[in-house]
Amino acid sequence: MGKLDGKVALVTGASKGIGAGIALSLANEGAAVAVNYHSDRAGADRVVENIKVAGGKAITVPGSVTSSDEIDRFFNETEKQLGNVDVLINNEGVFSDYLPLQDINEKEFHRQFDTNVLGLLLTSKRHGGCLGTQFLGQPLILQGSFGCLCW
Repeated sequence: MGKLDGKVALVTGASKGIGAGIALSLANEGAAVAVNYHSDRAGADRVVENIKVAGGKAITVPGSVTSSDEIDRFFNETEKQLGNVDVLINNEGVFSDYLPLQDINEKEFHRQFDTNVLGLLLTSKRHGGCLGTQFLGQPLILQGSFGCLCW
């Protein structure tokens, strides 16, 4: 019996690294897990397969955290297949190997800002939009490689 039995978790950027580890840990605690990815479908499929082999329930949900439409799509798919999202892990993030200031252009700035800041805002907003009184007290976890904030 896990701490998260009967709960549904959505992890953005879960096809590799920290996100994959978080998805596996949530599944080990009993959560059904939606493994979000933007570009690494094979990695997301491996994470889902590892969860299923261990007896858990998981799906892949593609989409970019920089688009409200894509966020709605991956939340809707999660809700359709697994149920309402109880736990959101905002793990998606990008960086550019600490480029010198003179090497950062507008395109690179917007890529990082839109993923690391706007993406966190949009996914958190979408998650909050589905919260009713039955979800009061449920965790919303904002996670990234550079820090963690929990409510």
